[in-house]
Amino acid sequence: MDVADRQKKVEGLEAIKGKAMGMAKDGKDSLEVRDFITNAKKALAYELPDEEAFQKAKAATLAYKRRSGK
Repeated sequence: MDVADRQKKVEGLEAIKGKAMGMAKDGKDSLEVRDFITNAKKALAYELPDEEAFQKAKAATLAYKRRSGK
């Protein structure tokens, strides 16, 4: 992920945080706030995918499968 995309991701996460804090201050249910955060982070991940993190996770999964014999 290049610097510009990483900056956009940080800005997106800050926006999610701000919205979630506003929801909490407005008295929204904690489950509703948590669902918002989860869904917003998923949408951000689809919008700005991190190929490097994906490759690391894939390598870790394959290494685990090789060790466990699955």
